[in-house]
Amino acid sequence: MLSEFLKGNSNFIDKVSSWEESIVIASQPLIEKAYIELEYIQAMIENVRVNGSYIVIVPEIAMPHATTDKGVNKTSMSFLKLNEPVIFPGNHEVKLLFVLATEDNTTHLELLSDLSSILIEEEIKEMLKSAKNEEELVRVIKMVEE
Repeated sequence: MLSEFLKGNSNFIDKVSSWEESIVIASQPLIEKAYIELEYIQAMIENVRVNGSYIVIVPEIAMPHATTDKGVNKTSMSFLKLNEPVIFPGNHEVKLLFVLATEDNTTHLELLSDLSSILIEEEIKEMLKSAKNEEELVRVIKMVEE
């Protein structure tokens, strides 16, 4: 399921100037497809400003998200890989961002759970960090899904 969400929704870039910019760029494929509104990006950024870097779920990996009523048009997910880490509040380095946008809380929890179960495995995290393009990213996710 995760691999299907990520097809056509991934970016691989060298670096960003701020953690806010990382969320904006990570969300761009979803904005372009009208799956989310700009309001959703602002809500994700505000979440971090108010609640801290709770979205950094494991070292170097963040899952920006906001509540389902903040401009989600279609359940979706996007991915951003940075070659150079960006620093989130609390001095958390992040290289991988998985943006979650869901229309309801049940789907939100299912996607969080699916992604969390993948990221528990150290080998999978390393493979994701070394992915050079969307094809490699999807291949790694599909390995785990099968």
